[in-house]
Amino acid sequence: MGNDTSNIRARRSATRAIAVLFWIGVWQAASMAVGSEFILAGPLDAARALVRLVPSPAFWEHISFSSLRIVGGTMASYALALALAALAWRSAAARILISPALTAIKSTPVACVVVVLLIWFGSMNVSAIAVFLMALPGVYFSVLKGLDDLDPKLVELFDIHHARRAVRLCALIWPGVLPYLVAASETVLSMSWKAGVAAELIGVPDGSIGERIYQAKLLLETADLFAWTIVVVAIAWVFERAALALIRASWPAAGRWAARRVAAESAAPAGTAALRANGLVVGYRGHAACAAVDLDLTRGDSLCLMGPSGAGKTTILCTVCGLTPALGGTLTVTDRTRWAAVFQEARLVDDLTAVENVTLFAAADADVRGLLSELLPEDALEVPVRELSGGQRRRVELVRAFAAPADIVLLDEPFGGLDRAAHDGALAFIVRHRNERILIVSTHDEGDAAALAAPTLRIG
Repeated sequence: MGNDTSNIRARRSATRAIAVLFWIGVWQAASMAVGSEFILAGPLDAARALVRLVPSPAFWEHISFSSLRIVGGTMASYALALALAALAWRSAAARILISPALTAIKSTPVACVVVVLLIWFGSMNVSAIAVFLMALPGVYFSVLKGLDDLDPKLVELFDIHHARRAVRLCALIWPGVLPYLVAASETVLSMSWKAGVAAELIGVPDGSIGERIYQAKLLLETADLFAWTIVVVAIAWVFERAALALIRASWPAAGRWAARRVAAESAAPAGTAALRANGLVVGYRGHAACAAVDLDLTRGDSLCLMGPSGAGKTTILCTVCGLTPALGGTLTVTDRTRWAAVFQEARLVDDLTAVENVTLFAAADADVRGLLSELLPEDALEVPVRELSGGQRRRVELVRAFAAPADIVLLDEPFGGLDRAAHDGALAFIVRHRNERILIVSTHDEGDAAALAAPTLRIG
């Protein structure tokens, strides 16, 4: 597989190289047909000009001048765009205020902006400000779209576990936003150099690349003009590739960094944890999912919810933990109760390993690797969980729930995808590690209630 991939990449690189050589040949042929270097310098003329320019200290001074301003303006735009997108995501009022301004900036031609900037700020930093304004809306709107489109099921997972801010940022928000940021960057990063040099061509600040291109045009140094254009294209390409590589490399590195952070609290359950419901009506959009239920659970209590699929068991679990509002009745949960859950469908951070997925939510004193080793083979602990089987992924979620510093653990059909041996092993794991937590389990298996010594509440 590795050799096949390498061969495919080699063929693609060779094809691209041939295409580039073809168009260089077309360029050279056109130059020879015109017969005048002043009208159309060929690639050989541009190459000779580059050989003459590159050794000059002034050449590198011009590149440094423009690079510092264009790269600086781009970085500043990214920083502000990320901050504004986060603010707009959190605040509807901020979104309403920000959107018209950035839409106007996005729609305004660069040339018009540069003229105004020259009047206000002069020519020396016009490229930095022009690049900043060009990149800002592109990054802002893409990042905001990524925030709006975060996986709601993963959001619920992080909410119910009260994930720490750093964990939420690095393992939920950043991977959700990253594809949108990469897509925007593929356009913005290359455009930043085009906008920056265009601004320099208008403002002609001394010492810039734009100033050298402008001078080459005035003096009819066509070969130099093409040479500087090649330099701009090359620098823009390198800048884009380096920046995109850095952005892409941030994940899953950010998630792994978050997983290595020390957990904020120990696993000791609160002694006063309690959950009580009287005539609790659960459902969606005003429609009850099942008959009203009564619950009275304190530390160490267990309860199994049983009933056919669609009877309302999942809705009860989502309601008691606050993910879904109740339609009626009363629900009382001890203040500052800590929750953990296994949902009916898999909810894992797929690019992280089993150890990292559990550590994100684990208590400070949890032996994550030891807990996982009780249910999974050693070779399953350090590979991305997307590579695990459905049953192995389910066991990772089970370990995560009991490694968390939770007072109440909700398990929604936690044994789905497990064969009998794995099912029995998971039950034994729960019994060993429940540690006086309140436990509510949704299941179809009568034997689960017996194994957990839990009373049964039949739904539907």
